[in-house]
Parts: sequence; structure tokens; C-alpha cells
Amino acid sequence: MTKGSVLITGASRGIGLAVAQRMAAEGHEILGVSRSAPKDFPGTFYAADLSDARAAKAAFAELAGKHKVLRLVHSAGRVDPALLQEASDAEFAETMRLNVQVAVWALQAFVPGMRAERFGRIVVIGSRAGLGKATRLTYSTSKAALLGLTRTTALELATEGITVNNVAPGPIETELFAKNTPPGSPARAAFVSTVPMQRMGQPEEVAEAVAYFLSDRAGYTTGQTLYVCGGLSVASPV
Repeated sequence: MTKGSVLITGASRGIGLAVAQRMAAEGHEILGVSRSAPKDFPGTFYAADLSDARAAKAAFAELAGKHKVLRLVHSAGRVDPALLQEASDAEFAETMRLNVQVAVWALQAFVPGMRAERFGRIVVIGSRAGLGKATRLTYSTSKAALLGLTRTTALELATEGITVNNVAPGPIETELFAKNTPPGSPARAAFVSTVPMQRMGQPEEVAEAVAYFLSDRAGYTTGQTLYVCGGLSVASPV
């Protein structure tokens, strides 16, 4: 196991927290960044509003200066359900900033350290919705952008021992999903009925996919997207 810290954005809940717990179980030093601190975080937590450019860049610079971050997971994100004519400029800009721009800031902060070690593992959390989903204009657009970011940076870093991959979940039982699709609601029942496995996924199942891409063993896999979606991306690609 290559020594170095694991930095996770959006680490206070859901998939980000599950990844932190999964990697901590392997003995990695875990660094978490998000707006609010979780209970029983398995590592060192830094509170920062990542949607604020100055705060995000300052937090990343501080972390890069204090720790040897060789594994990076961008899990921070937001969902703004909206149809085309309903999407506001403010919501679109905020979603793109948190879901995509923060990933760029993080890579700019931590890739130099990975280059120095000639080792790095980067995973961005995308979404099956990046293939297209009704009522998710801003969210789907942001997650499709992460696909381009993954593929482009993977090519740029391929000769330097640094991999970049994308884990794209389907419906996962997180606080964010429950907020937009409450348990017991007709919307949730309709959604789950489209999933071939006929159930929601769990954050821990996504964390397993992330853990593979973060491992030393995954050194020959880069620029790829792995859908953890219960078969939804196959049954309903759009």
C-alpha cells in the first residue's frame, strides 16, 4: 500500500462518509472536507464551504501544505431538480461550481504532490444521470461535465503514475436522494421500479467501487466510468 493521505470532499455524509470509513478500515489516513462536521468521522475533518471559491482554495492549499495527499475523491455535490424553462442562472452556476469547479480546484491543489511522488489516485463521483435524466437539467449537465473532466485529465496524467476515474452511482440511499425523492413517495416508487435490481443502492456499495480505483492494484485503469446503478444504465441509458 502506497503511503499517503486520502482527501475526500463532501465527506460528512452519504457516499463521501462511506468512502472515508471504507478507506480508514484499510489503514489510510483520512482527511475530510465539507461544510459541516459529521459524528464519529474516521480521520481529520476540515470544515469549509466549498461553494465559496476563496474558502475552498484556502482549505485545499492548507491541506496540500500539511499532508501528502496521494488519493483524492471528489464527492461533494448538490442536486437542483429543474426543467429547462425553470432552471435559474443562480442555481445552474451554483451546481456547476460545487459539482465540477471544486473538482478542478482540488486537482490543481493536489496533483503537484502526486506528480512529485509519481503516484496518484483520483476518483470523481459522477452519476448515471450524466447520461440524461428528465427534470435534472443542471445536475445531469454537471455530472456529464465530470465525465469530460475524468477523460481529459486521465490523458494528461497517464504517464506520471496518476490515474483518474469516475464512479457513477444510480439511486443510492443517501440524505441527498431522500431530500429530493422522499421514502414512501410515488416518485421514489416509480424510480425504483425502473431499476432492474428493484432496490436502492447503499453508500457502502459505491464505496467498494471507489476503493478499487484508489488501490495500488488499479494502476492500469484510467479515464474510465464505472456505473454502480443496479443495472439502470443498461436498462435505461437515457
